[in-house]
Amino acid sequence: MTTSTTAPEGLDALAIEVPSWAYGNSGTRFKVFGTPGTPRTVEEKIQDAAKVNELTGLASSVALHIPWDKVEDYAALRSHAEGLGVKLGTINSNTFQDDIYKFGSLTSSDEAVRRRAIEHHLECIDIMDETGSRDLKVWLADGTNYPGQDDIRARQDRLADSLQEVYARLGADQRLVLEYKFFEPAFYHTDVPDWGTSYAQTVALGEKALVCLDTGHHAPGTNIEFIVAQLLRLGKLGSFDFNSRFYADDDLIVGAADPFQLFRIMVEVVRGGGLEPDSGVALMLDQCHNLEEKIPGQIRSVLNVQEMTARALLLDRAALQEAQANRDVLAANAVFMDAFYTDVRPALAAWREERGLPADPMTAYAASGYQKLINDTRVGGTQAGWGA
Repeated sequence: MTTSTTAPEGLDALAIEVPSWAYGNSGTRFKVFGTPGTPRTVEEKIQDAAKVNELTGLASSVALHIPWDKVEDYAALRSHAEGLGVKLGTINSNTFQDDIYKFGSLTSSDEAVRRRAIEHHLECIDIMDETGSRDLKVWLADGTNYPGQDDIRARQDRLADSLQEVYARLGADQRLVLEYKFFEPAFYHTDVPDWGTSYAQTVALGEKALVCLDTGHHAPGTNIEFIVAQLLRLGKLGSFDFNSRFYADDDLIVGAADPFQLFRIMVEVVRGGGLEPDSGVALMLDQCHNLEEKIPGQIRSVLNVQEMTARALLLDRAALQEAQANRDVLAANAVFMDAFYTDVRPALAAWREERGLPADPMTAYAASGYQKLINDTRVGGTQAGWGA
């Protein structure tokens, strides 16, 4: 392994949005676990997110989930965030928890259910107007469990009609990003199961509709970096939900299971111009911290993305292209692997110190006393978590 002593050019363009729900309680389908210091309000979630940004300089935007993060005054919430040095980012809709959505939301055969789901998304856009958010992210639990349960073609038609009404409400600088998921909670078919379905639906909507790629939402063995390259090539990659998995949608710390995959993804992000200021590609985390403390979990996550981005930026493109042109398979692979095996940690520590950040954010957080402070002061009330 070689060591890089200088952070690569282009690293300053990296920005990672953190999700508000990562700071709340979460768990498995069997149990949601409570932990000391968990935020009780969205304001406390934003306070924790701001701590991550303070120590890493990477996470200046916080995504919200509606209705989990509903407040009476979104202008005041925006001011609260900005006062802590962060901004409010993507607004995530939620049509997967209410009883009325048991058989679907935007795809439901019940017109009243579809109307409620549409109105929820219109409310989310109203919130975006107040928070200054650019993106409305739509993930649907819609699907069926049994062959014949519903007309799967008709569900696509209803989805298209529902999304069209939501899309028409977007402001000039707002976007709709449609997320997909291979399976779960529907097991026979999911209405938006893959990037092709999301792409087809968003192409039909227009240029303000794009695809959201969650790195945990694919069948085993899927070449995710190919999807990244294709969507960037087509101008339809709107955002990422970064996480890591061992089996399915595990929502573990990004890079934990397969750091090489994260590197390969970031190689294609760089290759496709995804770090350019005008690319429009949002890099966001979508993770749950069930066993580890939540703030260190988010710090580790953004640092993992930064490290693999730095390695991707070090890829010798000229040497790689020469080897590819000569059809020298092993030489091309060697160039690729050289970048991956480069130890960029000393260079990133220096990069942070040059910007007045701690060289080791994880150690700095442990020494800060912040965890003890929130453990001691956030007593009473209802802790935030799934469904709250």
